[in-house]
Amino acid sequence: MLEKHQLKEILSLCVETGGDFAEIFEEKKISHSLSLLNGEVEKVNSGMTYGAGIRIYHGTESVYAFSNDTSLDNLKKMAKNLAASFDDEKKDIAFELEEVVYANQHPILKDPCEVTMEKKMEVAKQASKGAMEYDELIKKVMVSYLDEKQEVAISNTNGKYIRDTRIRTRLSTTAIAMDGEEMETGFYGPGASKGFEFYDEINPYEAGKEAARIAKTLLRADLCPSGTMPVVIDNGFGGVIFHEACGHSLEASSVAKGQSVFAGKLGQQIAGSKVSAVDDATITNAWGSANIDDEGNFTKRNLLIENGILKSYLVDTLNGRRMNTPSTSSSRRQSYKFETTSRMSNTFILNGEDTLEDMIASMEYGLYCKSMSGGSVNPSTGDFNFAVQEGYLVEHGQIVKPVKGASLIGNGGETLMKIDMVGTNLKRAQGMCGASSGSIPTDVGQPAIRVSSMIVGGRG
Repeated sequence: MLEKHQLKEILSLCVETGGDFAEIFEEKKISHSLSLLNGEVEKVNSGMTYGAGIRIYHGTESVYAFSNDTSLDNLKKMAKNLAASFDDEKKDIAFELEEVVYANQHPILKDPCEVTMEKKMEVAKQASKGAMEYDELIKKVMVSYLDEKQEVAISNTNGKYIRDTRIRTRLSTTAIAMDGEEMETGFYGPGASKGFEFYDEINPYEAGKEAARIAKTLLRADLCPSGTMPVVIDNGFGGVIFHEACGHSLEASSVAKGQSVFAGKLGQQIAGSKVSAVDDATITNAWGSANIDDEGNFTKRNLLIENGILKSYLVDTLNGRRMNTPSTSSSRRQSYKFETTSRMSNTFILNGEDTLEDMIASMEYGLYCKSMSGGSVNPSTGDFNFAVQEGYLVEHGQIVKPVKGASLIGNGGETLMKIDMVGTNLKRAQGMCGASSGSIPTDVGQPAIRVSSMIVGGRG
């Protein structure tokens, strides 16, 4: 990483032409990955990336550039070129860089960089074995292992200089069950901001079995009927609907431009009275957690919705200027190649007081979604469409059979208002979220919820 006196020299050049704020984001990332097909190693990768990005603010405008050439001469040249974007009177900005020292909230017991690839491969092979041995119907198993160590340093013309080290690992299994020409897929992919000790805490063999269980269940499932009906969405990755249909619309990158369905609704009811939700990047060792956001602010637990009332947006510094709102420490990016902006971290609905059993019993006819898959949403309207990975038909208050091919179709704002039961079994699950500042690790989650009425798409 660059020395403080070098950073100050670069930052000073950034504000020579009227910029009122400048920031440097340095990054070094070491990653290891491998993939297996039916227990045989297909690919092994190790790599390191290093680079820096420079950003300048002029009021509510910003310019950004990045390079993997972090020599002092190159970054000074880059700073001058960026500064040339503005032609204004030079601001009186005096600063000294003082390093912020703090206690790491996400301790690592086994740095994966110090673990042999053979041990990592054994973890992946155990997951593959768990899936392949589950049932003879499992014909194809794909396992991927990933760990990465990201070191960042952030400095700016406010005098801040702060560093962080983020270590993450994830094990993903995709199992394919086949019977004749019929084929179904199951997926399970736990991860955490932990080192290799994560694989002492989860059982890779059982993780593989879970992917296989889902695939086999779907293979024997009937096609899901379509129609409008009550829907129960279980915990864990069920929270992807809240993440996509509501969370993105609470990010200041949409709100500041008036492109969010929830813009201008602070203090208003946007969800059923049983719904409270947070975005919390402080959870120890959670997949989407960090000590600081990518602007160098200490992360926070942000209350988004309380008893149905919208309490806060997720705000980065630049969009906070546009909204006249302070940052909520919600600025994130994939790497130095992306300008940072407001993003989610670990976003989930909080526990309520209802039980999953009562939700199922309340439905004369409906759908129980045990796990969700991917989907899409339009943040400006809130309209969404999500695939159900594992679903069950409910009749007369009883789960009667598994169904496949189901999708949930609706509008985020309308669906939030129709949540009339919230369970007590909060659980989070891991995913990758893509947006303007790249693909970042995020937790989604919720307890089981009941939506009184939803459009269910199906092929039955």
